[in-house]
Amino acid sequence: IAADTARAARKELRLRQLAPLEVHASNARKSTQQRTGGGQSMSSKELVLVTRQLSMLIKAGSTVEEAIAAIANELEKAGTRRTLLGVRNALQEGLSFSEALSGMPKAFPPYYRSVVAAGQSSGRLGDVMESLAEHLEKSQKLSRKLTSALIYPAVLSLVAIVIVTLMMIFVVPAVVEQFETLDQELPVLTQIVMAISSFVRNWGWIAFPAAIGGIFLLRQIIGAPPIKANVERFQMRLPVFGGLMKAVNAARFARTFATLSSSGATVPDSLIAAEGSAGSQIFKQSIRRVRSKVEEGQALNAAMRQAGIFPSMLVHMVASGERGGNLPDMMKRAADYMEEELDNNATVALGLVEPFMIVVLAGAVALIVLAIMLPILQLNTLAIGP
Repeated sequence: IAADTARAARKELRLRQLAPLEVHASNARKSTQQRTGGGQSMSSKELVLVTRQLSMLIKAGSTVEEAIAAIANELEKAGTRRTLLGVRNALQEGLSFSEALSGMPKAFPPYYRSVVAAGQSSGRLGDVMESLAEHLEKSQKLSRKLTSALIYPAVLSLVAIVIVTLMMIFVVPAVVEQFETLDQELPVLTQIVMAISSFVRNWGWIAFPAAIGGIFLLRQIIGAPPIKANVERFQMRLPVFGGLMKAVNAARFARTFATLSSSGATVPDSLIAAEGSAGSQIFKQSIRRVRSKVEEGQALNAAMRQAGIFPSMLVHMVASGERGGNLPDMMKRAADYMEEELDNNATVALGLVEPFMIVVLAGAVALIVLAIMLPILQLNTLAIGP
């Protein structure tokens, strides 16, 4: 129960015809997270739907608690309904909306909670939730496009692995063993393929799960903040992938900043929310340094330029926005432009994956066939003679 003092809490309980045995202060946020286990994760589609409905109800005049209760009662998925009811219970215990969401980290990511907190501080939660819903819808649309574009290359890669594995297990041994009885040295390529085939047949059942375990362990090691930052620096230097990575984080930064600043939040508050939305440790550190310099009195565009990681186009538009007094609008335009460019670049990059995978598959099969044919050609040469 929410009350200023223990005495007030007892009085409120007695008014509800309840007799308290013990009354003491509690950490409401901690108790909420312990009760719910951090809430069940929500899909991007569910999160967009809930956010859109929240924005509509809050802008219509409903309180956050009423809006959440109304949405929860209409949901069919029990896990999502329990998560929202857990948020409502936290609100009833006296927590703010952003604090209640913090008790559900599996359902509401840090970026989401940061934007909500800034929207509360600006007093325009409904407008911020609407902008957040639009941003989530655009992100979901891009994710669906990337996923659908990756389906064919993924299937092609799986088929390639299966074909090459079957050839190594059954075809190569059956063909090459015909040459083992001959007192003739096999070509180097054939010996390499035979060695790989022998390894796959004898140790493949161990190597496959070991490779999966190694990948999982490597991901855990890379996930450590210092190592992750170094890996990100390397990734950002890559020709195509690095540019896409920078574009994704820069567009997310601009969109988050525009969402908050257009709702009346200050530049430091908008930068705090943008830092929470960044998926890169490098960008988080850069945004943190930018915020520190802005709080010291430096212009935003100068601080971003010194960071050296933001696209020059974004820095230029920020400078124009600061000079013209319309920074939120310029940030929004920059976000729209970068998201469109990202969409186009991702389409081109994914379009190159398909022919690349076909070339890799054809090259692997060609090497195996060549390894088999070389001994045959060598025998024909010996039989024909000089």
